[in-house]
Amino acid sequence: MMRKLTSLPTLRPALSNSSRVWSCAAARLFYQSHRTPSITTATSRPLIFPRSVLFGAPSHCRTIFIQTENTPNVDALKFLPNRQILPKGSSSPFIEYLNPRSTLAPPYPSPLAARLLGVDGVSAVFYGPDFITITKAADANWAHVKPEVFSLITEVLNSGERIVTEIDKGTYTPGQEDSGAQNSLAYNEGDSEVVGMIKELLETRIRPAIQDDGGDVDFCGFESGKVLLKLRGACRTCDSSTVTLRNGIESMLMHYIEEVQGVTQVVDEAELTSNEEFARFEEKLRERKGTKAVAA
Repeated sequence: MMRKLTSLPTLRPALSNSSRVWSCAAARLFYQSHRTPSITTATSRPLIFPRSVLFGAPSHCRTIFIQTENTPNVDALKFLPNRQILPKGSSSPFIEYLNPRSTLAPPYPSPLAARLLGVDGVSAVFYGPDFITITKAADANWAHVKPEVFSLITEVLNSGERIVTEIDKGTYTPGQEDSGAQNSLAYNEGDSEVVGMIKELLETRIRPAIQDDGGDVDFCGFESGKVLLKLRGACRTCDSSTVTLRNGIESMLMHYIEEVQGVTQVVDEAELTSNEEFARFEEKLRERKGTKAVAA
């Protein structure tokens, strides 16, 4: 029998701002067409325009509302287009695209993600159940990135194009790059009682809070009292991710499950190499600045 988890606190969601995107061709028709012609002769008669031309046909006027939410990561912004993002019945709770190649790889290729990664300054695209998180480069400016992201998302929603195309797993080999992930928090008959409790706590209390911040969490295992977790989306590159793991996730797991002794963040080897290269690059920049300052 599994122990029940009760009286679990929730993590505070992030504050939000909103932004609207309006698309209506009828407005342009009105301003271009509703002009009273000048009367040059006594026989001149004013032009009469149909009501549908002046005011537009309501059935052809579409309004797109996209809400945005800030995240704890200043380089990540959450977009909520008020539409379902992931395919219905998808086995993955999220999809993350870190490079253009991943947008073409089975089982979740996405033309929209490919276009978003083509925007200058965008470094990652993350799809949640009903939101899209865009991560930009540290030197990019949201004033330039945000309008282009809005435009691309609106274009896809207006066209009716599918955001994600799910490909049957039988049509590709396991060695191919996979932009999605199985639900690591799903129930497994082979799980021990402790692992089952960890998954339940992560699924019911921790995942919703992290999704509110534009990210998600992967359960990678439980070894020697340590819970192995991988942060996704906005949380993946957030400076406060360590604080989230220690003060949020770790403290909650250790409080309710006595077998848990701590939480360890799992980082991909490729991502670790990228972070090390970036750190070396920053160090070189600091050295150059220091050299110039001494010379001056």
